[in-house]
Amino acid sequence: MAELVGIFAASHTPVMLNFPEAIPDDQRLEIFDAFKSLGRRIREARPDILVVISDDHLHNFFLDNLPPFCVGAADSYATPIEHWLKAPKRQLRGAPQFSAHLISTAFENGFDPSLSMDLTLDHGVLTPLELSGLSGEVSIVPLLVNCVQPPLPTMSRCLQWGGLLRQAIDSFQMPVRVAILATGGISHDIATPRMGLVNEAFDRRFLELLEGNDNEALLKHAAEEVHTAGNGAEEIRTWLIAHGAAQGVPGVRTFYQAVANWYTGIGLMEWACEEYQNDQ
Repeated sequence: MAELVGIFAASHTPVMLNFPEAIPDDQRLEIFDAFKSLGRRIREARPDILVVISDDHLHNFFLDNLPPFCVGAADSYATPIEHWLKAPKRQLRGAPQFSAHLISTAFENGFDPSLSMDLTLDHGVLTPLELSGLSGEVSIVPLLVNCVQPPLPTMSRCLQWGGLLRQAIDSFQMPVRVAILATGGISHDIATPRMGLVNEAFDRRFLELLEGNDNEALLKHAAEEVHTAGNGAEEIRTWLIAHGAAQGVPGVRTFYQAVANWYTGIGLMEWACEEYQNDQ
């Protein structure tokens, strides 16, 4: 049987790779050290498979084909799709057997994801993997969530997706270790007059609610206040999936800063693996 060995979440922004010098050296080093610590924590969990929950920034999908959820089912994934991203081009290993199991488990339980065997992944997936030093080290399964173009999946559906993902891991018959990395947000605005404004109050309240066990309050805040945190804050859906997979185990905030010159609230979180392993 598969074993869930870690659940993590981290913000992403291409500015961290493209313009690291846009913030003071001491602040940048502190943030980069937090991502390196994330990489160490994931390595300590020794995953064979890392499910990376992110969004596609209208590179693989557009208005002619825009699924709310898409599971990558390929043997490997090229990245990055953005020619301008300052990151090495890589082929990331896939885990198609687990992808197929996740897809079949979804259909058996009333979920209807799209699937793709031809994804080229963008900065959403690559930035945290590069900054944590994990790129190319572990097989990945991308779970892409539409956080860009309405209609968007509801916050509550994303929390439910976390439960479905947990069910798929728990029922996978191969003896593999699986970790989850959600990436996106937190507050930021792209290509609007508010770009560069970070709603720190929204971010801190969202993280505080993830540290608790009141899903009703969490979903209310996410659904009713996300518009105050910018169009990029819609990516908190990926964090909700991670939280749903933890099945009641509260998150632990490991880092947060509002970084206006990187346009984003930079946060990292972990859900204590010993607690949800003991639940099985």
